[in-house]
Amino acid sequence: MFVVGSGAKHLEDELKALGAGLIEAEIRKFPDGEKYVRVLGSADEVTVVQSTFRPQDERLVELILLADALRERGVETLKAVVPYFAYSRQDRVTKEGEPVSVRAIMRALAVYYDELYVFDLHNPETLKFFPSKAVNVSPARAIADYFREKLGDGIVLAPDKGARERAKAVAEKLGLEFSHFEKERISPTEVRMTPVDVDVRGKNVLIVDDIISTGGTMVKAANLLREMGAGKVFVAATHGVFAEGAIERVGRAVDELAVTNTIPTPVSRISIVPDILGL
Repeated sequence: MFVVGSGAKHLEDELKALGAGLIEAEIRKFPDGEKYVRVLGSADEVTVVQSTFRPQDERLVELILLADALRERGVETLKAVVPYFAYSRQDRVTKEGEPVSVRAIMRALAVYYDELYVFDLHNPETLKFFPSKAVNVSPARAIADYFREKLGDGIVLAPDKGARERAKAVAEKLGLEFSHFEKERISPTEVRMTPVDVDVRGKNVLIVDDIISTGGTMVKAANLLREMGAGKVFVAATHGVFAEGAIERVGRAVDELAVTNTIPTPVSRISIVPDILGL
């Protein structure tokens, strides 16, 4: 059985359509702004689905309150599916006195949840901070299925070496060649990008990453591919954490921009719901 938090309401209709059993939950705010939740059913095993995009802190508190309410109802096994995991990029101390924020959040969730499932975590190594079962779910199948016909006999690229494994996972689903861009910083404000060991002339290209925020890297990569004679250029990402104007900037530079629905956006065209039901 599933409980859907406010950060996953955009997934609820598809969960129902695909046969998921749902426990209703009342979620609202008190007049002073504090969250109120009430679960209207129970089961031995329950999975809470809650994406923690903005307002991140509010959605995280809700995830904890739902867990406490379900434990109060006698749930024995409690799982959390967090399609977009807030604070995942704050995974190290860069200045004395800072927290490792992703560690703090995972430890707080571990008080209640037996298992944690996240989609395309920025640094999968941080799952070690969750003391029991924690799984990083790849959206490679969903991305590959969406672009299969559009891309044809094309190439899959990562915007940098760090995203190479994501590009590889999608390329393997499609049976296509993959590579990555090399980034070289030539000034505090300028980065040079070049693809590695790949000829894109006349070929469609799919660029794959985990997060798009400002979209600057994707625009730069797309422009370079145009100069190199690529055919159509597509961009895919798991999480559309778009800064203001980013969708328009990237959209003008490529033939299509599509992200998964871990976060609801105008270009969230790739569904992870089948992957959630397969967990």
